[in-house]
Amino acid sequence: MKTKYLIFAGFAALASLLAGCQSVPPGVEHGPHGTIAYDILVEASSPGARIEANGEYVGNTPVHLKVFGDRDGTFHDFGNYEYAIQAFPLATNQYAQVRAYGTGHGWTHEDRIPQRIYFDMNEKPAPPPVVTAAPRYYGYPYYYGPYPYYYGPYWWGPRIVIGPGYWHRHWR
Repeated sequence: MKTKYLIFAGFAALASLLAGCQSVPPGVEHGPHGTIAYDILVEASSPGARIEANGEYVGNTPVHLKVFGDRDGTFHDFGNYEYAIQAFPLATNQYAQVRAYGTGHGWTHEDRIPQRIYFDMNEKPAPPPVVTAAPRYYGYPYYYGPYPYYYGPYWWGPRIVIGPGYWHRHWR
């Protein structure tokens, strides 16, 4: 009888230990969906560059950007696959820059929220990757014909087929 109570008390203690509580440090701003606020310092090689986050104007560099993310320090999924920050150039010899971070939407990767983002406006952006895929016809990617059909061996004449438990004589 005592062992039953000891086992029950042990499982209750183990469950309370594993459940635990996650507390947020004091003074942290809470956001929607259980998120907390993170501060990102956005700088550029030429001060005064226009900064947009997800297509909305944030300010000119240097600017502090407030982002709501998960408690583990990653971007929160608010319905977009990426959180994009763009910097637009001031002079003609400069280039627009983009930083995109994964949010974990639809089981994709989830990036950590950086503390600082620096845009070098004189750096040329990388060309987009060239994606070439071979055509797929019938499911398997390397076979370019119809499905093979097996006709069996060509045998003309008497044939004896031994099946499960009986003899059968077959003429073709």
